[in-house]
Amino acid sequence: MDIYRWLVSSGVLSTVKKPSRYIGKELNIVKKDPRNKLRFLLAFPDAYEIGMSHLGLKLLYKYLNEDPEIYAERTYLPWKDMMAKMKENNVPLYSLETYTPAKEFHIFGITLQYELSFTNVIALLDLAEISIWQKDRTTEPLVIGGGPCTANPEPIADFFDAFVIGDGESITLQLARIVKENLDLLKKGKRRELLEMLKELPGMYVPSLNDGKVVKAVISDINDYRIDTKPVVPFMGVVR
Repeated sequence: MDIYRWLVSSGVLSTVKKPSRYIGKELNIVKKDPRNKLRFLLAFPDAYEIGMSHLGLKLLYKYLNEDPEIYAERTYLPWKDMMAKMKENNVPLYSLETYTPAKEFHIFGITLQYELSFTNVIALLDLAEISIWQKDRTTEPLVIGGGPCTANPEPIADFFDAFVIGDGESITLQLARIVKENLDLLKKGKRRELLEMLKELPGMYVPSLNDGKVVKAVISDINDYRIDTKPVVPFMGVVR
């Protein structure tokens, strides 16, 4: 399905509140040829205007896209009116950069900023047409969680393939490169072998494999990380 064509020709944008949440094309978005790249979808499990106010996801977007072998895109949880329209028309969760269905990415990274968003994670996975339970996934994207709520990830551990515990900036790029080098394992459904590799990274918690303590990932010097001087600029007002 051509999701962009549906957005512009179906009339759906005139029937939902705040349609600029869903159109993409903002100033400073990253555009790459997705072919032969690791495709990493950064997801915020809440409305666009809340997710766009979060600096952490913007930094990961910047750092990942600095690697020519990786293409990071964004997605947010649609509001209830848009979600209903998408389900009615069999439109899955998609990225704002290329309107690609979430299930076609290699990594589906979800930031966990507050516990009240946990049920939204289930809504994201459902709309993305990705198996909700980790044990049921085969060739689907790796679902990886990060953010402050991973300090205690057990309440939602069954829904994730892995978690980044601690400072995600310090290992997310390394994580992505390992997946890129071993995409054949993901494509063949050999998730366990790939997760065994990721488990060795500091700060990585793989619920289906880990049986001991996880040493959190830590940034040793914050000055090693530059601020983003060209952030994505939304068309609408965002929170804070």
